[in-house]
Amino acid sequence: MKIPFYKFDGAGNDFILIDTRQHDPQLSQEAIASLCHRRFGIGADGLMTLHDASSDFDFEMRYYNSDGRPAEMCGNGGRCIAVFAHLLGVKGGDKELRFLAPDGPHDAQILSWDSQSRRGMVCLGMKDVAKAEIRPVLDGTLLNTGVPHYVQQVKELSHFDVEGEGRRIRHLPDLGPQGANVNFVEPLPNGTLQVRTYERGVEGETWSCGTGVTACAIVTGHEQIATAGGDFRVTYTETPMAYTHVQLTGPVSFNFKGEFYL
Repeated sequence: MKIPFYKFDGAGNDFILIDTRQHDPQLSQEAIASLCHRRFGIGADGLMTLHDASSDFDFEMRYYNSDGRPAEMCGNGGRCIAVFAHLLGVKGGDKELRFLAPDGPHDAQILSWDSQSRRGMVCLGMKDVAKAEIRPVLDGTLLNTGVPHYVQQVKELSHFDVEGEGRRIRHLPDLGPQGANVNFVEPLPNGTLQVRTYERGVEGETWSCGTGVTACAIVTGHEQIATAGGDFRVTYTETPMAYTHVQLTGPVSFNFKGEFYL
């Protein structure tokens, strides 16, 4: 069976995307892991499928980490699949889309898109974060911005052992039975927050992580975030009980398309 796929990245966080509206290949965990493998497959941090949805939404997004396991949400993935849907002509090619992800509904706005360079900027509405669910653990803070994230401030982040420390912390019991993504942060002199993330499911450092960037912004109060793959802006409304109207804005690129065989 020949399956078309598209390759996108959101600030270096790269994904395989598949349109399943006409035919759903029903990929197994093993098949997804094989496709995401950077030596024997296409290579990606994760895989997403786009599905038809009820009349309340323009489409449904399902996300899988590179180990083939499903996850509740991916911020960079959500921004990429919004552009994917736009290019496929979903909602007549509208640049404002509403979709359903496992963690709930999301609104996306394509702020800019250059059809020649195939790059643009996308703003994604993220889930509200209740303050009661944010808690100090270990040497940092644990919260859920679609998936669980641990945030810890360190010094000299550019030389920090993100792989080693992230792998050690990611499985600690304090972060829950499924563990959490691990973010290390350092404020820069220009007021930007530098972030590096070790992602569970990828089991390594990624060039950026949308839900991680969002978590770091909420914990530290920084709006401008820098990652290895690109820069982000995170805004929200703070109430006595929660962080609401959370908006994640960052770059998206359409890399290439191709076919694989099952």
